[in-house]
Amino acid sequence: MEMTRAERTQHRRAIAAASIGNAFEWYDFTIYVLFAPYIAANFFPSDDPAVELIQAFIVFGVGFIARPVGAVVLGRFADTAGRKAALTLTFALMAAGTGAIAFAPTYAVIGAAAPVIILLGRITQGFSAGGEIGGAATVLVENAPEEKRGRAAAWLQASMAFSNIIGAAMGLLVHALLTQAQIGDWGWRLPFVFGLLIVPLGIWLRFTLRESNDFEEVKQTGETSTSLWQVFSEWPGLLRGFGISLIWGVVIYALVIFMPVHVQQSLGMTGEAAFAASIIGNVVLAASCFVSGSMADALGHRRQMTITICAILVGAPAMMLLLVTHPVFPVLVLVQATFCALAGLFSGAAPAVLANQFPAKVRASGISISYNSAVTIFAGFAPAIITWLSSRTFGSFAPAIYTSAAAAFALLAVASLPGQRKQTPSLAGSSG
Repeated sequence: MEMTRAERTQHRRAIAAASIGNAFEWYDFTIYVLFAPYIAANFFPSDDPAVELIQAFIVFGVGFIARPVGAVVLGRFADTAGRKAALTLTFALMAAGTGAIAFAPTYAVIGAAAPVIILLGRITQGFSAGGEIGGAATVLVENAPEEKRGRAAAWLQASMAFSNIIGAAMGLLVHALLTQAQIGDWGWRLPFVFGLLIVPLGIWLRFTLRESNDFEEVKQTGETSTSLWQVFSEWPGLLRGFGISLIWGVVIYALVIFMPVHVQQSLGMTGEAAFAASIIGNVVLAASCFVSGSMADALGHRRQMTITICAILVGAPAMMLLLVTHPVFPVLVLVQATFCALAGLFSGAAPAVLANQFPAKVRASGISISYNSAVTIFAGFAPAIITWLSSRTFGSFAPAIYTSAAAAFALLAVASLPGQRKQTPSLAGSSG
């Protein structure tokens, strides 16, 4: 069905509002990982640089513990008070957490209170992020025509790719313009401060967004006062969502966000090479997200996702082997682009698949809980786990091994998806 002019305008505004906040969230997470060695030295000083880095990544992971709490609180808020109110709140909370990290005094200035401030900033970001995915995915899906919801939801992961590009570009710029001493002293703060500049625009876009027709219909039926029991009564969707989110989170954190750090720490490649390859790879990621969404709309989610997961199982170890045996820049670009293509082909369609598992009255809560429970356990601590595995057992192959294990588990969840040619979220109930 052709959209009216008003519907097209609402659709574009929904994409802008959801994407800008989601990009801001992932930008903050990306630059924390990219500048983790400098954060580690300033806030977790130790005689062993590896211990410093692991501690910084543990704090990064601890922030994810707040995500399930945020998923429950903010997800239910989105299902009761409205999508735009929840998205505006998540954006403001994310900005507060970023500001805490950007302006925190170092350990040398205030001692043990310094890492506590970083931890509180990460917890605030984590709580906010717990409601971001569910709210943003719901807004994108509910404001799109049913036959194009896969492609519309692809903006969620594509906006993450754009934020990774900006984060990697900031990393490249900072390393190109400043000395190592300057970066370690104050230069690592600049990317965080830069991210805060977008806050006024993001809050305005979200605050002025009109509620979707799906949510307005739920309000008219009086079903917005949902309980957690109603959310957990959708347990088949929650389980499928958990499995899908597991590989979604791991492939992004292990093969996209953490790779620039890994190739420097494990393979001795330069920061400039790592960030440049990351920028190129994330362009591929953004493009492949839209390919993924369109394929899912045309072929069906189960078929498209099964093919992609099998490609990850085979491709991740093979490409890692190529990079380990040929650690040069052209190979790094090829490998990073392939990793990002695999990540995008899966994660582009993932938000629409998750939305499809829940009725509108609990959609934001269902997406938030299933996604964040999986990401907290398996993706949030991925940098710390991979760093530990690299130093103990698997060496440079650790990211690929970890990703392949997650992909094997996720196949079970994807196999349980209904096999319809097209799957679109319904107001009345889950299609699962």
